[in-house]
Amino acid sequence: MIRLERLTKTYGKFVAVNAVDLHVPPGELFGFLGPNGAGKTTTLRMIAGILRPTAGRIWLGGDDLLVDPMSAKRRLGFIPDRPFVYEKLTGAEFLRFVAGLYGQDGAVVERRIDELLELFELSVWKHELVESYSHGMRQKLIISSALIHRPECIVVDEPMVGLDPRGARLLKDIFRAFVERGGTVLMSTHTLEVAQAMCDRIAIIQEGSIVARGTIDELRQQTTAGDASLEELFLKLTGGEAIQELAAILSEEAGLRGQKSETRSQESGIGGRAAGSGAPKPRGKRADS
Repeated sequence: MIRLERLTKTYGKFVAVNAVDLHVPPGELFGFLGPNGAGKTTTLRMIAGILRPTAGRIWLGGDDLLVDPMSAKRRLGFIPDRPFVYEKLTGAEFLRFVAGLYGQDGAVVERRIDELLELFELSVWKHELVESYSHGMRQKLIISSALIHRPECIVVDEPMVGLDPRGARLLKDIFRAFVERGGTVLMSTHTLEVAQAMCDRIAIIQEGSIVARGTIDELRQQTTAGDASLEELFLKLTGGEAIQELAAILSEEAGLRGQKSETRSQESGIGGRAAGSGAPKPRGKRADS
């Protein structure tokens, strides 16, 4: 379970996150959407304990993050949008290091490392330095590190970044199996098709405040949007309709310019043929005198 109560983050006079209330129960995959700069990543970093809130409370399971941060963080696996790993460690050493941060070691951890590396097709890279990993491989390693201690909650920012289609499908299956076993996933993504296909409920944040939340059908009811797609709902709620209208206008103008250009080309061709028909014909041979 993840619960936020009046969660706020300010930088001077700028309010990045404004009194956000949110409850994600066990067994739910919850999507957290919003345009760039809306406060998504700031919110997730506060939940992960990377940023300290200006005000408000955060509960992970039954633990208050501000009151008992160690217990709360043991319940959480965090997957950031930009993977950072220690490049001079091997894949296995990195996972062993992360497990140690949660007080776990020994044979159980070694089996878990092998399971995760096998799951993400990294077994042959187990003893290779991370500096030799591709971006996608590093992302898989970061995901493995978030699962190494068997958390109750997962917070993930742009989970599909750097993953190939096979890796992305695997991650979707992992998240779904995780919530079916009673886990909680809070996921931020800009890929709205992924959010619509995966998430049980969705919240949309705009300028630091949640402007809508619920299932896709509930969002449609809140916006009186009929059978609109999540993309259409998102644009309507975040002011993106103006961008759509501008794109349509520009597309229409481009089409008109294309038609005018084609018309001028046709007229030029007609004029050229007309000029050709009036040209003097070559004179025949002069008759012998």
